[in-house]
Amino acid sequence: MADSEQSDRTEPATQKRLDEARRNGQIPRSRDLTAAAVMLTAGIGLQVLGPALGNRLASLMRAGLAIPREKALDASQLLATLGDASYNGLLAIAPILLLTMVAAVGAPLALGGWAFSPSVLAPKFERLDPAAGIGRMFSTRSWVELGKALGKFAVVGGAGAIVFVVDFKELLGLGSQPVGPAIGHAVEISGHALVSLTAALIFIAAIDVPFQLWQHHKDLRMTREEIKQEARESDGSPEVKGQIRRLQRERSQRRMMLDVPKADVIVVNPTHYAVALRYDDKRMRAPVVVAKGVDFMAARIREVAAAHNVPVFEAPPLARALHRTVEIGDEIPANLYVAVAQVLTYIFQLRAARRDRQALPVVPVIQFSE
Repeated sequence: MADSEQSDRTEPATQKRLDEARRNGQIPRSRDLTAAAVMLTAGIGLQVLGPALGNRLASLMRAGLAIPREKALDASQLLATLGDASYNGLLAIAPILLLTMVAAVGAPLALGGWAFSPSVLAPKFERLDPAAGIGRMFSTRSWVELGKALGKFAVVGGAGAIVFVVDFKELLGLGSQPVGPAIGHAVEISGHALVSLTAALIFIAAIDVPFQLWQHHKDLRMTREEIKQEARESDGSPEVKGQIRRLQRERSQRRMMLDVPKADVIVVNPTHYAVALRYDDKRMRAPVVVAKGVDFMAARIREVAAAHNVPVFEAPPLARALHRTVEIGDEIPANLYVAVAQVLTYIFQLRAARRDRQALPVVPVIQFSE
């Protein structure tokens, strides 16, 4: 990646980018952490299992050196004997192999988790480009890796030298011991050396793990334009979202206008506000707003109400309060009960008077303040 392009990537990776990287097998890994875990496990295993392992290996050695002459000269018997010896040797070291295998698998999982990506197995022919290969050899990351390798060599080499000096007398003393105890003692010394060298690797891993995590997130950083593009792809472009909102608004308005003929009264501020109320004392606890609108929509509500003989009541403060505080489909709040009750009582009385051909009721004065 060019330096100019990398300098533009100043934003942390989004969760979508991180998930895509994981699906593509791009997760943080530390070889030093794995090496430290394997060596530490093998060292502890050799120290704990050293005597038993030494005895089994000594027995295998004695059995191998005591093969009868007739078996050694018989090819078929010699092959079977070698097979048995190999099998017994594998059984002897199986606990150590199992422990190191668990460590080799568990250490990467502890850092980056599990990720299986078939795309990683696909051949990448761009890696065969000689020019690109030379560029990678002299890139900043290559120099960093070279510095890390030299540093690891110095640390591990120094630790190995210290271990050799400390255990030098014990190593010389192995020659004066019987074969069985000498093998077991040698295994213990090997385990001690591995544990000591692991201390150096743990120091290196403690530096490498944070570096690998930082490098992983740095490689996945995005430009602001990429984040905007991802947002557009995830949520849709502003034009599409605006079109969707417009269609939803139109559909909602059509449904609302279908409920206007079912209203009991339209409370209006003569020209700007209109709120349609419906009340059924058998099914509702309080009156419900079934439609509302301002300006053009208020005029449409009044037109539909006139076409279906729905009464209209002028109460400007009440109309504004209903429009401001109550959403379509909701009950009116308690502080509007008295004013709305006055309106509905008048409407019901008016309806009864017209039906029975009686004198019309007096229009109430709604005492309500916003």
